Amino acid sequence: MTPKERQERIANIIRQQNRATVNELAEALNISRETIRRDLTILSRSGTVQKFHGGAFLPGAAGEGPFRQRMGENVFPKALIAGKATKIISPGETIFIDTGSTSVYFAEKMAEIPNLTIITNSAEIARTVSLSNNKSHIFLLGGEFRGSNLQTVGNLVISQIKFFRAHHAILTCGAIDAATGIMDYSIDEAQVAQAMIEQSESITVIADHSKFGRIASFRVCGLDRITNIVCDRQPPKKITAALLDADVNIISTNS
Repeated sequence: MTPKERQERIANIIRQQNRATVNELAEALNISRETIRRDLTILSRSGTVQKFHGGAFLPGAAGEGPFRQRMGENVFPKALIAGKATKIISPGETIFIDTGSTSVYFAEKMAEIPNLTIITNSAEIARTVSLSNNKSHIFLLGGEFRGSNLQTVGNLVISQIKFFRAHHAILTCGAIDAATGIMDYSIDEAQVAQAMIEQSESITVIADHSKFGRIASFRVCGLDRITNIVCDRQPPKKITAALLDADVNIISTNS
C-alpha cells in the first residue's frame, strides 16, 4: 500500500464514522500509530480531516444533517468513482461541478490535476480545490445559499453559468432510469444541472449503484444528453441497454 492509498483509506474510515482515534486507525489498517499520526498531519494540511489530540474528525465545512450523512454513505464506491472520473479530465480544461457527496470526493481527486478552471455552486468543492497548489482557477457561483449542504441555487446561479463555456460538466443525480433518464429530488439542483449541461461540450454523470432504477421528482435530462456515466457497478440490464442505445460511454470501477 502506497502512502497515498493509505491516506485515502484513513480519510474514508473517518468519513464513515465522522471521527476516529489514532489507535482505532492503527488497528484497522494494521500499521503503527506513528505512521497514522504522520498521515493525519498530511490530511489535516489539505483540509480533508481536522486533528484533535489522539485522532481526527471531519471538518465542519462538510455541512451538517443529511449532507454530512450522505458523505458517510457508500464511501468506498464513491471514492472509486471519483478516481475513475478524473481520468476524463486533462490539465488546462474548464469544468463545471454541481453539488453532491460524490462530487466532493471527485473534487479531492481532481485537485491533483493542474491548471484547471473550475466553476461550481458548492462552497465545499471550492474550498477543497483551493487547498491544493495546482494553479487552478476556481469560480464559486453566487446565489441563494443553503447552509445544509453549502451550495448556492436559484436564478442568480443560473444566469452566471451562462457566462462560461466548459469542456466538461461533472454532475451527480438522485435517480436514473431507462425511460426518464437523469433525475433529482430538488428542483433547484435540477435547474442548476440543466444550465451546466447547456454550457458544456461533454456531460459526465457520477453515480453509485444505489441511484439505478429509482425515480426522483424532477427530470434533469434524457440519457441521450449524457456523454459518460461513471459508476461502481454495471447498471441493470434495462438501463445498460438504454444507455448503449443513447451512445453513452459506461465506465464502471469493477470492469
